[in-house]
Amino acid sequence: MDYQVLSTAADSHARAGLITTDHGTIETPIFMPVGTVGAVKAVHMRELRDEVKAQIILGNTYHLYLRPGMDIIERAGGLHKFNSWDRPILTDSGGFQVFSLSANRKLRDEGVTFRSHIDGSKHLFTPERVVDIQRSIGSDIMMALDECPPGDSDYGYARKSLDLTHRWLRRGWDHFRATQPRYGHSQTFFPIVQGCTYRDLRQESARFAADLGAEGYAIGGLAVGEPTEVMYDMIEVVNDILPADRPRYLMGVGTPANMLEAVDRGVDMMDCVMPTRNGRNGMLFTRHGIMNMRNQKWASDFSPIQEDGPAEVDRIYSKAYLRHLFIAQEILAMQIASIHNLAFYLWLMGEARRHILAGDFKPWKEQMVIDVQRRL
Repeated sequence: MDYQVLSTAADSHARAGLITTDHGTIETPIFMPVGTVGAVKAVHMRELRDEVKAQIILGNTYHLYLRPGMDIIERAGGLHKFNSWDRPILTDSGGFQVFSLSANRKLRDEGVTFRSHIDGSKHLFTPERVVDIQRSIGSDIMMALDECPPGDSDYGYARKSLDLTHRWLRRGWDHFRATQPRYGHSQTFFPIVQGCTYRDLRQESARFAADLGAEGYAIGGLAVGEPTEVMYDMIEVVNDILPADRPRYLMGVGTPANMLEAVDRGVDMMDCVMPTRNGRNGMLFTRHGIMNMRNQKWASDFSPIQEDGPAEVDRIYSKAYLRHLFIAQEILAMQIASIHNLAFYLWLMGEARRHILAGDFKPWKEQMVIDVQRRL
């Protein structure tokens, strides 16, 4: 993988860059749609390419490992061939999913033992095993196994958790370097910086990760219950240490305003289920603000969903029609809203990039943060 910084914004840490993988080039800053089980919910691959204009999508190690399983994915020739996505794929290590199963998992130095949410079967994830699974998936960018502590963890728990994450990171990194890709394209490995909301732990973790000399880095354990301003502070702390010539991936964030603030602080890559999950429940994000499509106010509004929107569905369908579909519980409503929200998220990051390159990112971002939070 190769990364180039093309421009840095004035009065900001925001950067415009290019990530080059064997499956294509990614223009940063970028939002990555979440395709947990190898599919972005309610959105066809053709729509992801042509309407949403996604440059990279996510898969999840935990979910793909359980279903359909590595045997099927290996026989298909990797996830790219299995799901017919010919652009880059990033896989999360599954750590967040495993640790959310607090009643069904046991943590120890070897790894984490957990029971499947599907059938209750018992499994073990070690740092090495997670690398092997991601080799089988064939993702362009893979993540280290880590523990994601709750946002309100006390210092003692956060300290113990970070020590475990670092031991696992060293083992995963060594195993990654000792193994080879399976499908003829290169793969890269991102360490994950943890440390909860404690400045000294975040600094220690960022230095530990940076010392490995990886091709990119992830910031995990944020947007898990801590106040938004604390999240922004932790991003700044970490990005002051992580190498400026490598991409930085903020995991699981967030709202449009969160993303703009993260870009302002030097983040290059983000993912979140919010545009699809909220979309399926009738919430649309636009450059002018947020719309709840179940509200009565849209019942006889025959204007386009968003006349200046980035997706074709924005101009084809009216607000009244989309509201009708939601009230009628028609599946098409979820599809239209998901495409709209994803296209908006990609548009927003594209506009951020354009303003970074033009030299006026900061004033544009300050106004846009206000606009996108407005309730319409």
